[in-house]
This record gives sequence, C-alpha cells and structure tokens, in this order.
Amino acid sequence: MTQPQPTTISPALVSAFAPGGALRASINLGNPILANRAPSGGDPVGVSVDLAREFARRLGVAIELVVFEKAAASVDAVKNEKADIGFFAIDPARSEGLLFTAPYVLIEGSYLVPEASALTDNAQVDAEGHRISVGAGSAYDLFLTREIKAAGIVRLQGAGPALAALRSGEVEVAAGIRQMLEGEAKLAPGVRVLPGRFMVIQQAMGTPASRGAEAQTLLAAFVEEMKASGFVADALKRHHIEGASVAPAA
Repeated sequence: MTQPQPTTISPALVSAFAPGGALRASINLGNPILANRAPSGGDPVGVSVDLAREFARRLGVAIELVVFEKAAASVDAVKNEKADIGFFAIDPARSEGLLFTAPYVLIEGSYLVPEASALTDNAQVDAEGHRISVGAGSAYDLFLTREIKAAGIVRLQGAGPALAALRSGEVEVAAGIRQMLEGEAKLAPGVRVLPGRFMVIQQAMGTPASRGAEAQTLLAAFVEEMKASGFVADALKRHHIEGASVAPAA
C-alpha cells in the first residue's frame, strides 16, 4: 500500500490538536485488539498506535504516547485534556466532553462461562442468580449497565481480574472482547465462550470537545481516509489481529 501523503492543515488546526507542540495520544493497553506492549519493552504497538503516529505525521508534529491499562483512564485523560486524541468505544455515557469520529474498527463483545455451565446462549445470561464480571468503565460495563435487567454486574479493575473471578467461581459469567475470551479458553481448560456476541463495539477516535467542530471534522475525515485507503486493514493484518473488522464508510 502506498503511504498516504499529508495534506495541508492550517496552523490553527495543528495548534488545536497539539497545543503543547506534540500530539499526545491516549493509548489503552486494556484492549489487545488496539494496542499491546512491545515484546522488546519499548513503546506500545498496535492499530491505535499506528493511527496516532500517522495523524501526528499529517499534522507535522511529534507524537507522545500516553499509556493506560484501562479504557476508563484512557477516556478520562482525553476528557481532562491530558491527552489530545484517544481511541475509544463509542458509547452515550462517554459523549460528554468528547468529540468522536465514526468507527474505524468493529469488535465483538462475548461471554465466557465455565465448561460445566448450563448456559448455551447469550440471551440466557440475563437471569436472576447470574453474576457477570466486567472491567469497570469498559464498553461492556457501560452497555451491560443499560441492558441487563435481572443478572448482577460485578465491576473489577480490568479484564484480568474479571476473568480470574470466573475461574475462581465468584461469578457465573465474564464479559469481554471475544478475541481475549477465546485466548483465555485456550490458555487452560475449564471455560468456554458462548456462541455469537452480545454486542458490537464501535471503536472510534476522539478528541476533547474544547478543540472544536473543525478539529472533529478533520479527525473524522482522517479516519474515513484510513479505512478507505486500506491503512486500517493493513494494520490489523500486520499486528496479527483476529476478531475485529474494518468499519464501513460513514
């Protein structure tokens, strides 16, 4: 794929995105489809990192990666203007203080249950007596908080504790990224992923609302070009990501 060439961006918009001179990109390591720690121990790698670097290149500024272990902390960094852009699941609960693009990647949210569980379908999960573990503040937490009527939600500090709670018997179900849950099922016997999905997560780019409508328009156009040019598809392939697909054009 030919690398897209930068277009002329006004100094005012460059300053809107990088008021400190460098573009601070909030990177969430809690979603392995988007970013992971580099095996060598350097800067994180992944689809979101590639997009951040390319956007900084377009702006003609240096990139500064602001790294977090959980989605909620990554979102807060952008809302509080400790970062200039971020990569989040679109959710109504996150709309205040943020301007989103259309999604660039779609990810499936699924359930993990013990091998011996009687549950065979996603629709069976929302019932009295069932407890669902989930990373606090994650896209799954926000979605399930709105949608679950009968089951209980156990909010823990990240995906790791949520999966551990299932294996220890503290909960009957764990919710998370399908790819991560399938990896957990392969890691050790005793758990299985329910067929299908309970939600589709729309991963988008975001910037503080204070940066203005023109900034949002520029970021949105960048995302559309990255999808159309094959940049996002190539990044998914390069980082060996399964369980995610390029979002359709907005």
